[in-house]
Amino acid sequence: MSEASAGEPSAPGAGRREGKSGIPVRERGTRARVPDWLRGPADGGLAAAVFAVLVLACFAALIVTQRLKHTPTPIEAFKRTPTFRPGAPGPLGEERIAFKLTRADRVTVTVEGSSGEAVATLVSGLPVGRYRVVSLRWNGRRGAARGYGVIRRADGYTTLVPHNRGALAPAGEYKARVALLRQKRSIPSPQSFELVRP
Repeated sequence: MSEASAGEPSAPGAGRREGKSGIPVRERGTRARVPDWLRGPADGGLAAAVFAVLVLACFAALIVTQRLKHTPTPIEAFKRTPTFRPGAPGPLGEERIAFKLTRADRVTVTVEGSSGEAVATLVSGLPVGRYRVVSLRWNGRRGAARGYGVIRRADGYTTLVPHNRGALAPAGEYKARVALLRQKRSIPSPQSFELVRP
């Protein structure tokens, strides 16, 4: 039998021999052909670029998360009287609201009902310094305050007593809302309080 010339293509079975079971066995030294659909990019450039983008995205998310953790909230140390009865003698006759700002701002403080409607305005555009405590009282009446009184303790703690003169608000749950005018945002109190009618 004549040998195949160098220019002729190899026969379909070239490089293989049959084993004892009749199953074709590839000879040593020959390379298996990988299907095209299993091959990645020739230089791996696309995979490397995708990996780099994912790593950068993870680092960016981590930086943003750390900044949010260390960013102080605009309002701290919010306090309120859980329940008050308008006109009752003693400290339970008025709602006491206090909070502290982490940045200087001008604030408007309103009282809103359970459905979010404004019931009373205690102060409007009040300038407050950084880390200064704002202490207010509400007598349970509707409308915007027409002036306010001032209570000063010996230690310098100051409380504003707004003069709300509208009708008495109905019994129910209420929240205070603090509008930070310079920051153009408003924040409701984290906890509600209850007005109990006499």
